[in-house]
Amino acid sequence: MFEFKNIELLWILVLVIPMFLMVKNRKSDIESIFKSSLFEKIKLKNSGLSQKSRALFFIGAFALLVIAFARPVINNGEIKVKSSFINMVVAIDMSKSMFANDVYPSRFDFAKKKFIDMMEYLKNTKVSLMGFSSQTFLISPLTEDFHSLKFLTTNLTIDHLSLKGTDILNTLKTANELMEKQENKILFLFTDGADNKDFKKELAYAKEHHITLYIYGIGTLKGGVINTPNGALKDKNGNIVVVKLNEKIKTLALQSGGAYMRQTLEKDDIKMLVSEIQSHFKAKNDSSSTIKDEKELFVIPLAIGFLLLMISFFSLPKRKGVK
Repeated sequence: MFEFKNIELLWILVLVIPMFLMVKNRKSDIESIFKSSLFEKIKLKNSGLSQKSRALFFIGAFALLVIAFARPVINNGEIKVKSSFINMVVAIDMSKSMFANDVYPSRFDFAKKKFIDMMEYLKNTKVSLMGFSSQTFLISPLTEDFHSLKFLTTNLTIDHLSLKGTDILNTLKTANELMEKQENKILFLFTDGADNKDFKKELAYAKEHHITLYIYGIGTLKGGVINTPNGALKDKNGNIVVVKLNEKIKTLALQSGGAYMRQTLEKDDIKMLVSEIQSHFKAKNDSSSTIKDEKELFVIPLAIGFLLLMISFFSLPKRKGVK
């Protein structure tokens, strides 16, 4: 069915009638002095359009532009389309151990880079970003604006924070509050695994609140030292602190129904985890919506209108000498 989206604009076309009549009946001052038969004999010939013709082209252009702005469309009714969406909370470990030197330039900077890589593969996904250590804090609410999220991640530092220890249970609780109304809750952690001997409390909480964890472990089993302005970090006995990747956190990911991966230098590793998330949750989050099947036609009168407008302005008469 043919229709106009902005039909109220068509009232402007009423102005075209008096404009047309005014141009059609208008005579120049010299034309009004002589009879029409005599005027045709004495007027100068030219190879361009007359002023009256150009005015008529202008009126035609005006009318077509009004029609274009009224947005003519062919309405084919409504169709149903399926869409998949995933909401996910990403949390980056910001504890002191994430600044160990076993990963270049540090575990923390490596985590930021991997998250930025991760965003390249996220489709139909909203992401909320958190930082955590002994405390958990929100950096960004759920968003699809990955450009802004990349900017926040790139400039994320803990220069003015004093964060010791890693409380993953508190991170789970904060993530659950963010996703309280969601049926499927996804938490993605970039962490070195903290220093827990086991994750029984965290796993019990995740299962109770239906949170699926995906964990990207950063660090080495050999471990590294944490450099400070005063040299390598030491414990109270004066011994250099060596922090290692705690792979016991793998059980938390796997038993919650998620997946675990140890860091690599390959860019595709994070792509594999994203694919796992999307394939696992796509079917669960499928939804359908109804949209109008419309074909816009405004470009046709718009193009013709601009063409007539150019003719009316640039087709100036070129006078020839009288023989």
